[in-house]
Amino acid sequence: MPSQSYWKNRNVLVTGANGFLGSWVCKRLVEGGANVVCFIRDTLPRSFLNSSGTVNHVVIAYGTLEDYGSVERVLNEFEVDFCFHLAAQAIVGAAERFPLSTYDSNIRGAWNVLEAARRHSRLQGLVLASSDKVYGSKEKLPYTEQDSLGGLNPYDVSKVCADLLAQSYFHTYQVPIGIARCGNFYGPGDLNFNRVVPETIRYLIRDVNPVIRSDGTYLRDYFYVEDAAGAFLTLGESLSKQDIKGQAFNFGTGVPTAVLDVVGQLIELSGKRHLRPVILNQATHEIKAQYLSCRKAQDLLGWKHSTDLKTGLGKSYSWYREFFAAAS
Repeated sequence: MPSQSYWKNRNVLVTGANGFLGSWVCKRLVEGGANVVCFIRDTLPRSFLNSSGTVNHVVIAYGTLEDYGSVERVLNEFEVDFCFHLAAQAIVGAAERFPLSTYDSNIRGAWNVLEAARRHSRLQGLVLASSDKVYGSKEKLPYTEQDSLGGLNPYDVSKVCADLLAQSYFHTYQVPIGIARCGNFYGPGDLNFNRVVPETIRYLIRDVNPVIRSDGTYLRDYFYVEDAAGAFLTLGESLSKQDIKGQAFNFGTGVPTAVLDVVGQLIELSGKRHLRPVILNQATHEIKAQYLSCRKAQDLLGWKHSTDLKTGLGKSYSWYREFFAAAS
């Protein structure tokens, strides 16, 4: 578990701070007494950064990852001690429709952050958000950190490139980096309704049969967002140890769950058993099964997830019910 005292009075930059994961990481950092600088491109009034009240306790710096000058300025002017690079174009469908902008934000953005970090002598650590997608399709599961990286689709390729760039900047320039490869985030504050958990909950609250775009059998490692934020902070703290720097770690539950099972659990939680999933079976270019071994994080960082799927879905359903009630 991350310690509250470690972050006290540290100047911490979070890119993508008003995104789903970024909002939770900022919340935890503020609770730990950090001086948080949020590097964001767009104002998102409904983001969890805003609705949680965290926005009132941070500095907002506007800019784009693609503009190196903006990235370097914020690191230097705010005398940043630590950076969580979480910003990315994270929607697989959007990446397929607009690959160039995805490559620009996810690859150019990564090398801009890494180069600015290399030139910023004050920086004590940088955690880069990678993904389980970097492993590509493998016959042997779960993924381990020793597996080769590979991707075919635009989003997957962009995350592989960012991951390799981070490794390069550690091995060539000794930038103190940790790489986090995570499963599928879910939980309160996710307003991307293309994802299965928020989309299904919205259907249920509206008393509509939930739609599944795949055949429902795809396996994923569903990772509760508060556990994910804790994982990132734990890795950040651990970069004070020389043998942790430059390493990649898998973070998740290690438990594969089919989309149909997730939707079924949400239907049970809602009490609306008269609703039935509508299976479109239209998913393309998606890997059938992805889940992670987190043994390395447990052994070297002392980290383990604490929220099982049933508990996490229950917390999520309660949050969205209040969210939609407030919006109506």
